[in-house]
Amino acid sequence: MDRSLEQATMRKVAWRLIPFICLLYFVAFIDRVNIGFAALTMNKDLGFTSAVFGFGAGVFFFGYFLCEVPSNIILDKVGARLWIARVMITWGMLSGAFAFIKGEWSFYILRFLLGAAEAGFFPGIILYLSYWFPARYRAGVVSLFMAAAPISVLLGSPLSSALLEMEGILGLHGWQWMFIVEAVPAVLLGVMVLFYMTDRPEKAKWLADDQRAWLVAEMNEERARKQTTAKHSLLGGMTDLRVLALALIYFGTSAGLYTLGIWAPQIIKSFGLSTFAVGFLNAVPPTIAVIAMILWARHSDATGERTWHVVIACLVAAAGLMLAGGAASVAAVIAALSLVNVGISAAKPPLWAMPTMFLSGSAAAVGIATINSIGNLGGFVGPWAIGWIKDQTGSFTGGLIFVAGLLVLSAILTLVVARSGRRAEPAGAVTR
Repeated sequence: MDRSLEQATMRKVAWRLIPFICLLYFVAFIDRVNIGFAALTMNKDLGFTSAVFGFGAGVFFFGYFLCEVPSNIILDKVGARLWIARVMITWGMLSGAFAFIKGEWSFYILRFLLGAAEAGFFPGIILYLSYWFPARYRAGVVSLFMAAAPISVLLGSPLSSALLEMEGILGLHGWQWMFIVEAVPAVLLGVMVLFYMTDRPEKAKWLADDQRAWLVAEMNEERARKQTTAKHSLLGGMTDLRVLALALIYFGTSAGLYTLGIWAPQIIKSFGLSTFAVGFLNAVPPTIAVIAMILWARHSDATGERTWHVVIACLVAAAGLMLAGGAASVAAVIAALSLVNVGISAAKPPLWAMPTMFLSGSAAAVGIATINSIGNLGGFVGPWAIGWIKDQTGSFTGGLIFVAGLLVLSAILTLVVARSGRRAEPAGAVTR
């Protein structure tokens, strides 16, 4: 193998694909969690209780759950270019429609539809990356893609808080302007996907002939090596016990992620800060998380170890949530939320490197979607539980402890899966 050819090819593929899909995820994540900033003024304007807001924020994941697997199957059949464009255009339009909600039922319905529209984006990109990057690169590449989530909080927090200051312009509330302005990039990028994204290496005219030939041969060889051990059928991808176990592990990390995205602004504001100050302070934890996630994923790729990279990260996030629940000052709560951000962000790349080690073809499309759809129900349970418990107790503490418990269970289950899989799986699969 020509090492210089491999390096040149991977560098060119990475520069072509990663910045663009990071931009897509950046916009997607802002549209998914900007509801947390809207709540700073929207809840009062519309008379929403914490329980109503928590349920509405989380009902997004029911639409997501129901449409995730069909969406990824369609993407595998028609190609990422067409399907990702469809996803982005429809979710952008629905996100903008949030400017016109009038009460809790229109809020619930639009959140459900937004989840249905966006279903397939994240697992579709994970599947798409498996077409272009050999397994030895995958955790590092996924970490770069997923860095867009904390970066969207880093940059989106000040932006969202600034848009909330547009109160009264043209007769609209600030939160209405926020939804309208932040929806536009999704629609524009959806159109751009049609002209920029390439479905498979075989179609990559932007690669030199020798680079394209090497990459196609490398990915074909990797698929051939998995022929005797990997699941390939649709049913195999949905029913593999390892898929279901990874979905439950992901459930805890999703509960933590969306607890941050949806409730962190209100947790910080509870210390009596202005909306503008909340926007800047909420950007601190993800700044730290981006660096930690990339370094952690590179270490996972370099060592070939996945299990403990997931376990340790989940426990760090759980500890941060516990500390946030008892924080008595702004500095303490920002430090605690930084731990949560680091742990949640660091857990995901090594976790997402696991499924394509034992799934291939249609089974990979369905398996990744199954993990993401079931796991993302944690995005409903976490925010809803925090809202409900806050209404009952008047404090965020109980809900934060509950989500911390889910992350501890994720860590324990990761160890159980690794232990039970050592005999059944080849080296380098789930147990590494």
